Amino acid sequence: MEIIQTKENALSHSAVTAIINAPIEKVNIADWLLNLPDAEYQRCSTQHIGAGITSTYEGEPMSINVETIGDALMVQHYVATVHRPDYCRMLSVSDSITKNGRTKVQVLWELKATKIDDNTCLYTNEIHATATPEMFEYLKEHGVDLAGAAASRQAASDAHNHEETPNFAKSIENKALTGKYNQPF
Repeated sequence: MEIIQTKENALSHSAVTAIINAPIEKVNIADWLLNLPDAEYQRCSTQHIGAGITSTYEGEPMSINVETIGDALMVQHYVATVHRPDYCRMLSVSDSITKNGRTKVQVLWELKATKIDDNTCLYTNEIHATATPEMFEYLKEHGVDLAGAAASRQAASDAHNHEETPNFAKSIENKALTGKYNQPF
């Protein structure tokens, strides 16, 4: 069940935009994301370790992403709750592994394309990280307050998002224009 982010449980929120030089009619974020090869995911950020596509028991598409955010190794289990050409809403209860142990973080990842003109779109990569009950227990156990954890996560998440977003946009653009991954950025 999704946890609604509030000021009492928010760890981070980052939204970064980049231009896609392709007509909106050719852009298909859902197709790009739900067929994304591991190597293409890895080349979009120095912090990306691996990615794969699977499904839930109910048949909903999933993207499994492994990456580092700050000092945490994150294993994301993104379920595609919405997957359209112009918008994907991916929700994960992610494993966060640090030197102090392992806990869970809810991550909402939204990928959007908005038409600017006949030849360009605005790509928005938006990420919300929310503390789960397990995370609150983990913080208490380690004597860390939410504000401190949130400040660290915000800085790390925003830096990560600023690195990956322009590369995601270029990869989506390449897929829209050539039908292929692994094209020059």
